[in-house]
Amino acid sequence: MTSSDLLPGLCPTGSLRVVINLGNPVLAQGTPEAPTGVTVDIARELAERLGVELELTTVTAARHAYAALVEGHVDVGFLAIEPAREEGVRFTTPYVGIEGVFATGDTDLTVADVDREGIEIAVRSGSAYDLYLTRTIEHATILRGDEAEDVYEGGADVLAGVRQPVTVYAQQNGLTVLEPAFRAIRQAIAVPRDRPESQVAALTAVVEELKGSGFVAATRERAGQVATIPGS
Repeated sequence: MTSSDLLPGLCPTGSLRVVINLGNPVLAQGTPEAPTGVTVDIARELAERLGVELELTTVTAARHAYAALVEGHVDVGFLAIEPAREEGVRFTTPYVGIEGVFATGDTDLTVADVDREGIEIAVRSGSAYDLYLTRTIEHATILRGDEAEDVYEGGADVLAGVRQPVTVYAQQNGLTVLEPAFRAIRQAIAVPRDRPESQVAALTAVVEELKGSGFVAATRERAGQVATIPGS
């Protein structure tokens, strides 16, 4: 499928409208006025290939990015692949992988101990790791908020989140990051669910090309972020 074949369905307004989640510092950095990072670079590459203008909308949480896609405000977003989201969006193959980890001030706690009665886990509401823990935790209590760190500081036992920012927070606050990671988070391009499979297939081909050419690795390194590249 060529760019001209993809254009009418992907860009119904004539511009490529993309939502960027600044709440995940591994994938996007900068400010709402000047966002940077791997997701921004991929969005720019898509717009250039299509020969259209790029319209970026920034949000501070994955749940807001998901809502923008479902409500039709944007054409493309970047989200972790999670079953709970497939009702509203379609995913390409993953362009990058990151990890979800636990951190705690309890030196006796292990990853295996987290899911037990009386343990409270702080998460960012609507995040990929919130969705994952919601469907897998059987005994512990999940506490949600706009910022997982604020919830943790309210008295939770364990902080859950993306490895890189959780590690920084742990170092600053004397916590221990528990190993191994509890979740491998596969990040993909997402489009509204009503878009055809052919559109997802075309975007998947672009994702695989960008991984194979080194584009994703290069933009990740420029941003100073470390993450795995699935399939590479």
